[in-house]
Amino acid sequence: MKRESKRNMNRYGKRYGKRYGKRYGKRYGKRYGNARHVAVAAVVAGGLLLAGCSSGTPDASRNGGRNNVPAPPAPAPPNLKGGPAATPNANGTDGAAAADEKDGAQKRAPAPSYLSTFALDVDTASYGYAKRTLAGGRLPAAATVRPEEFVNSFRQDYPQPEGDGFSVTTDGARTDGAGIDPTGTGGVTNDGARRDGEGGWSLLRVGLATRAAQSEYRPPAALTFVVDVSGSMAEPGRLDLVKQALGSSIDTLRPEDSLAIVTFSGDATVDLPMTRLGDTGSRGHIHSVVDGLEPRDETNLAAGVQVGYNEAVKAARPGVTNRVVLLSDGLANSGDTTAAAILDRIGTARRDNGITLFGVGVGSQYGDKLMEQLADKGDGHTTYVSDPAAARALFTEQLPANVDLRARDAKAQVAFDPQNVIEFRLIGFDDRAVANGDFRNDKVDGGEVGPGHTVTALYAVRLKPGAAGHVATATVRWLDPSTRAPHEQTGSIEAAALAAPLWTSAAKRLQVDATAAYFADWLRTRAGGSPIPGSPGLSALSRQATALATSTEDPAVRDLSQAVQRAQRLAG
Repeated sequence: MKRESKRNMNRYGKRYGKRYGKRYGKRYGKRYGNARHVAVAAVVAGGLLLAGCSSGTPDASRNGGRNNVPAPPAPAPPNLKGGPAATPNANGTDGAAAADEKDGAQKRAPAPSYLSTFALDVDTASYGYAKRTLAGGRLPAAATVRPEEFVNSFRQDYPQPEGDGFSVTTDGARTDGAGIDPTGTGGVTNDGARRDGEGGWSLLRVGLATRAAQSEYRPPAALTFVVDVSGSMAEPGRLDLVKQALGSSIDTLRPEDSLAIVTFSGDATVDLPMTRLGDTGSRGHIHSVVDGLEPRDETNLAAGVQVGYNEAVKAARPGVTNRVVLLSDGLANSGDTTAAAILDRIGTARRDNGITLFGVGVGSQYGDKLMEQLADKGDGHTTYVSDPAAARALFTEQLPANVDLRARDAKAQVAFDPQNVIEFRLIGFDDRAVANGDFRNDKVDGGEVGPGHTVTALYAVRLKPGAAGHVATATVRWLDPSTRAPHEQTGSIEAAALAAPLWTSAAKRLQVDATAAYFADWLRTRAGGSPIPGSPGLSALSRQATALATSTEDPAVRDLSQAVQRAQRLAG
């Protein structure tokens, strides 16, 4: 045994380098008896360290996994290939395990990663624009569809934490026995199992929530509104909508808050320097400035952002939340129209002054990608409005309550248990991926999250036959908005929590999330691409959305049902 262990240690050392080969060969060689087991043991041990796993109770995991255990600090595992920790396999596919089951060959593939890491994102613009496009009689372009933003658009029932930071909720359901016809053509067996041979798939949900805004106190806010007054904003539902919304917000902000207005078309102008709303006559003057906004000519968005951030930097002072609010259709056509130069300015202001960006998109033709990139670089988020009621709610209810922050540079990492998981796939967050080894690197940008926000990550997970016990541990890490001290919270889930069929037994809000995610996935992959395992066809999804609209009595779910029905008609 000693001789065999030594041979395996040497083989492992040659493959991964002398340093880690000797360390892990000595530690695990005798126990596991071959090099592949040594490699797997090292990856599993390192993955659990990186996730900062702290145990919730098994019963809590089975009942939805609402565990909120502060995660202890843990060092990142060594990268056996040298350099930074390895980037994850995007779909978490256990290719080596599949090969072993097939032929039991001695040839071994490198052990796969069982980690998934991403920056948090509370954007909703993709879903808002998709609804507007469908209402106009067109299917949205696949490139504008981001599933996480569809899911973010719906109310969740996650518990809120007592202070800043997050609560962590985990739950899920089985999707290969969904209880509805996934193809619309009888593609299920009598017990609801898929006939496509994709057994073992479940939907796992990781829900994160921040504490709602406290009406009795928030820090003063300095808001710089950067308003697009280009010719394209003359279309109904653009500048007229922005003016209505701005007018409403003036009356709801507090006397200690300040407001500036910058407009841009061919160039940029400071229409209103930073003005405190408590000053005598200030609200009336600001109303007159807003009422006088008129569309002009071309769109020099770069100039607007540059001048807007200049004004915001001038107003930066300790104890004040400083935010730029960009209101535009995102269709830059003059000046510097590339994202790089604009993004560089935003990134500099963010780093030096803590200024965050809130992007509000309008218009039937909308520069979705540019607005999303600006918000991501500006540590903010984007939304899209297309009617006066939505705009009024955004500016009179959501914006005044959410100018504060609960967390900076927030990231999530989910560590899957290779004893029970064959493969997994994160649904969405394509533009928010973070290298696994950078989870605890606080110099790597995460997402900024305000009060009362929720973030939902959905995973398609394929469990091994007979899987029992621990499936995954989710950890969220963030920096305190004021002190920038790091904090973590975790939640875990077990196989029993994924056993019930999604459409017949799961919580209604999980069913709504699944419907939104599957709908977005259909819009993205209808012309090609790999759909989410276990997802139903569009006709079945339409029926499910209609049923949920009735059972939840939620206007937002009714809108989702209408959007799915419109897509079904347009698809023929």
